[in-house]
Amino acid sequence: MSERLTLAVPSKGRMAEPALELLEAAGLAFESSERALSIPCANAPIDLLLIRAADIPEYVQDGVVHAGITGANLVAEAAADVVTVTALGFARCSLQAAVPDDAPQTTLEELNGLRVATAYPHSTRALLEELGVEVELVPVSGSVEASPRLGLSDAIVDLVSTGSTASANGLRLVGKLLDSEAVLIANRGNRPRSPASPSPRQGAHELLDRLELMLSAVVAARHRRYLMMNAPASALDAIRNVLPGMGAPSVLPLADEGQIAIHAAVDADAVWDLLEPLKAAGASSILVVPVERLVP
Repeated sequence: MSERLTLAVPSKGRMAEPALELLEAAGLAFESSERALSIPCANAPIDLLLIRAADIPEYVQDGVVHAGITGANLVAEAAADVVTVTALGFARCSLQAAVPDDAPQTTLEELNGLRVATAYPHSTRALLEELGVEVELVPVSGSVEASPRLGLSDAIVDLVSTGSTASANGLRLVGKLLDSEAVLIANRGNRPRSPASPSPRQGAHELLDRLELMLSAVVAARHRRYLMMNAPASALDAIRNVLPGMGAPSVLPLADEGQIAIHAAVDADAVWDLLEPLKAAGASSILVVPVERLVP
């Protein structure tokens, strides 16, 4: 296959390092440096182009690159005509409105007619208009949280991860406009094709299919843990009742008669509540290990 896939990746900011780590975990081999703008992968026909995350939706839309990793909120802000291929599970946040602690507003609808400062004017306007709310937008960059204190606005709309920054600046959240996380996006002409498609998959289409599969396998694995345990064969039913696995667990006979090994993949968040009930059901020598990749 002579064609190479060009993938835009954030060059700086909170998505840059996790994006490269995800690509490495998916099996791509490359050497990055602070000065490099384009990085070829040594073991796959993929070239990484390092650019600003905010520019990636437009680059993908215009076909400058085949695909890109950026924030869902930046796709919304650019109103980019692209295909969101898959969510990547990092850089989770939300676009939320906030007002000063002593302000009377408690809902998004009560922002109607107010001055709202934001670094995301296009998506803010569009999302508020969907709710029938009209505001006077004050586009700003930098410290949006300071705008009400400086008299520039009555409220703000900004990205929120924990809400601690807003609280530290005397602001109170009043409503969510958009959930966001890092996503893999593609140019509409290069979108992954359905396996049921009668057309042959080749070139950028096939490469994007492969990339989506590898990234999705890593993302899915990060939410799973692999449990291995020993138990008496008589305890199998009780242990199966405890396990919320992805189907039936694997059961293997051990050298000691009447003893079995049980293997199962479970949600990572469930492990905290599983170990004690498993021991009570008869499990012993329980191992909990991470999963590198998970292909459905």
